[in-house]
Amino acid sequence: MTYSLSNHLNDTSAVLTRMASQTAQAEELAKRLCQALQSGKKMVVFGNGGSAADAQHFAAELVGRFEKERPGLPAIALTTDTSVLTAVGNDFGYDQVFARQVQSLVQPGDIVIAISTSGNSAGVIKGAEEGRRLKAWTAALTGQSGGKLKSAVDCCISVPSERTAHIQECHIALIHAICACVDEAFLTARV
Repeated sequence: MTYSLSNHLNDTSAVLTRMASQTAQAEELAKRLCQALQSGKKMVVFGNGGSAADAQHFAAELVGRFEKERPGLPAIALTTDTSVLTAVGNDFGYDQVFARQVQSLVQPGDIVIAISTSGNSAGVIKGAEEGRRLKAWTAALTGQSGGKLKSAVDCCISVPSERTAHIQECHIALIHAICACVDEAFLTARV
């Protein structure tokens, strides 16, 4: 066997360590998300493929719970409604599947989070741009360069790697860290 599990895990650890040394953008996202949710706003999140799964995971942690008991929070993953995805894709083009949903669901002050390992998915970029147009606060989780998505959002968290697997591993770690901040903010506010 030429593939080394140990090497993969060590590489993942190295990327996470580099990520941990540059957390300012993640802290900004966590702060903005907590403020928005405490003000009755919602989070809307989306991406393609593995990033779609991460978006659904993120929304589930807020609607259900992460680690602490707190009220459910308004979070929507735009990747779950196959009727909407296929209707919009068919009628308007796949690059509009997120923008059309953002247009119909997002209000000023909401948080829009776009997830793309490359940062160059046309549909994800258009969804983020629509969020910004609607005066939502926009953020992205991307890979090393941030791609074109970087300039389409207010805050871009770029994982310092070009390997899709390591980028996705960091994205889920970031999502969990942000959810822990949300838990803490809501538990502190109730005391």
